[in-house]
Amino acid sequence: MTTTAPHRALSTPELVAMVAALSALNALAIDIMLPALPQIGAAFQLSNDNDRQLVVVCYVALFGVAQLIYGPLADAFGRRSVLIYALGIYIAGSVLCVIAPNFELFLAARAMQGVGAAATRVIATAVVRDVTEGRRMAQVMSMAMTVFMIVPIVAPSLGQLILFVAPWRWIFGALLVYALIVLAWALLRLPETLAPENRRPFNPAAIIGAYAAVLRERQTFGYMIATTFVTACLFGYITSSEQLFVDVYHLGPAFPLAFASIAISISAGTFLNSRLVIRHGMRRLSHTMVVAFTVVALALAAITHLGWASFPVFTAMLALAFAMFGFIASNFNALAMEPVGRVAGSASALYGAVTATGGATFGALIARAFDGSPTPFAVGLALSGAAALLAVVWTERGKLFGVGPAIVQSR
Repeated sequence: MTTTAPHRALSTPELVAMVAALSALNALAIDIMLPALPQIGAAFQLSNDNDRQLVVVCYVALFGVAQLIYGPLADAFGRRSVLIYALGIYIAGSVLCVIAPNFELFLAARAMQGVGAAATRVIATAVVRDVTEGRRMAQVMSMAMTVFMIVPIVAPSLGQLILFVAPWRWIFGALLVYALIVLAWALLRLPETLAPENRRPFNPAAIIGAYAAVLRERQTFGYMIATTFVTACLFGYITSSEQLFVDVYHLGPAFPLAFASIAISISAGTFLNSRLVIRHGMRRLSHTMVVAFTVVALALAAITHLGWASFPVFTAMLALAFAMFGFIASNFNALAMEPVGRVAGSASALYGAVTATGGATFGALIARAFDGSPTPFAVGLALSGAAALLAVVWTERGKLFGVGPAIVQSR
């Protein structure tokens, strides 16, 4: 598995842009088709409205699981070649989404998209870890997330615009075009960032050894578990957002505007984090925000239970909570990757697989609890936030807001 890589290294702006573009491939695959869920359900004659959530869940579940194989592949054969082959899988899945004649084959195509997109998560994180570390890594990831967060802001509106002029399958045609553009960019500009001395053999013993090394790192393991519960909040929201805003608050075609408002709050949080993390550190910012997130989520659960959650109140509190998510995600990611630079591909894969699959599973439970009111969603948010906070407390041995111990990289 080899391809010829360009020799010129990426500048920081292009690195940020490419990481954002790769991340956007995944975000687009989820967010652009949210307005089309009712049409997809009608087209395939689904009897249960909650079944259309499977269009998101199948994608995210395979997106998580497939990362387990991409990590060892990326550590053995390099970042660039693995990414290029994976983008081919994503493109094939997009074509199948356009032509799938029944719901079962359509879900298989969505799973195929998830398998292909899984490499973007692994490769993007591994490339950034190859060339940066510590607070600088958190800053680059935050900058990339700030750029890529434009996607959730505009994607549902783009999907709605496509629905105004064309059938829902055209949305997946748009995903196909975007994937082809990203593939061309990677072919032309992405260098190989894995140092030859850091390549690892691709065999069961080496793979198990690399994953065992990752799991032995308390910091990596703890923040991986914490991120899983935080991710469950995001996936629970994404999966049930159309039902919350359309079925509960009756927004209709204005749903993308409400969705965009939450995405803007996340983007604002990630942008502020990129400006503050160098000065204040990953722990201080992320620990403060995970505590605040949990408090706001608990307040939202109480308000919805009491029947006080009007649309402005619900949306404002949700936006506040997810602004804090913008501070949490990239810092938890950087903290988890900090001790495992020598096995960055495998670490990124295991971290992504656990957080995506676990987040999708718990997020699906939050979404499936939807009963026509926002209360189950708000309760799920609060419970997940509390679980994430407990995981951080365990990881840091009860000492929050500090700078953390010196890092010894796994070998």
